[in-house]
Amino acid sequence: MPLLLFTGCDFVSSQTTPESTPESTTLPPNTLYFSEPIETSKVHSAEDFDFRVETVVEGLKFPWAMAFMPDGRVLITERDGTLRMVENGVLREEPLGGVPEVVARGQGGLLDVHLHPQYEENGWIYLSYSKEGEGGWTTSFIRAQLDGYALVNHEEIYTGNVNSRLGFHFGSRFAFDGEGYLYFSIGDRGEQDTAQDLTVSNGSLFRLHDDGRVPEDNPFVGKEGLDEIYAYGLRNIQGLATDPETGIVWSNFHGPRGGDELNIHNKPGANYGWPVITYGINYNGTPITDITEKEGMEQPVWYWVPSIAPSGMTFVSSDRYPGWKGSILNGALSFQLLSRVEVDGEQFVAEERIVEGIGRIRDVREAPDGYIYIANESDGTIARLVPVSN
Repeated sequence: MPLLLFTGCDFVSSQTTPESTPESTTLPPNTLYFSEPIETSKVHSAEDFDFRVETVVEGLKFPWAMAFMPDGRVLITERDGTLRMVENGVLREEPLGGVPEVVARGQGGLLDVHLHPQYEENGWIYLSYSKEGEGGWTTSFIRAQLDGYALVNHEEIYTGNVNSRLGFHFGSRFAFDGEGYLYFSIGDRGEQDTAQDLTVSNGSLFRLHDDGRVPEDNPFVGKEGLDEIYAYGLRNIQGLATDPETGIVWSNFHGPRGGDELNIHNKPGANYGWPVITYGINYNGTPITDITEKEGMEQPVWYWVPSIAPSGMTFVSSDRYPGWKGSILNGALSFQLLSRVEVDGEQFVAEERIVEGIGRIRDVREAPDGYIYIANESDGTIARLVPVSN
């Protein structure tokens, strides 16, 4: 299959033939991705059960996201621009080829990786990254397929229309809702007022078909604003996850000093208020605004003060974790913990904080084997949470 190149040296081209990989197969249900851990922690206690943290991958450099393939392999992005693969439970030494040219500056780099819901039929892998543009950097979203150990058949899904030399708030997470629409995010890029401007891509959540086409029923089609935008007024979404029961997409985003938010996205065209309303303040202690509510602007399901700097998130659907089913797990960069939020429909019920001090949890995923995996950028590891039988 040919490698399609975009202008501006967006992609690294290789003339070598990729190594062959085993034919993709689907593992039987609950087959473990890792048979033996590298290291096992002491017993930790949660409200509902005790568990250990088992390190299963080490030697990574700022791991940002994970995608668990149906054949037992795992894709891991490293922020410096490398895409790694775990095969047969072992991290391959060589990174994958065909990865786009990444600007790894500030908070930018190679960011999220996500599989198409019908990956076994179409092989599409989605990547987000910061790229060079005229006058600065922006966030770009692509999809590609895997041929051996290289990405091929790249297709651009969307690229932000604002380039900036500010290295902040690239957003980037992906999620598919229950109807198969693709959602992804771009932060305000450090220019907070742009999150209220519908003519720019900053501070927004986008909704497209899986190939990048705009749905006809998107809220700003035929109106003033970008057709691709689904919701706005969002400072910097760092976690996206789909409720497996309802098919609705939820997000968390970084506030400033305080005011991190957990939001549900079930209203097309919703304005989440940043920076007009917020529960946070500037980093220097001065106010951003004097209001936390305003008519026509959404309230968060939950907010964190002080900030935990939430990152990757997932819904728990596995039976391996008694009492956690239906909860939302949020990785946290500040306080270095895992935040479990219990919800009832759209309402917050309770929060439990676990493994505080473990490291900066950049991503959280529930894998097909039913275990919760966390990407720890502090020590460059992937670990799983394993309940301990009483």
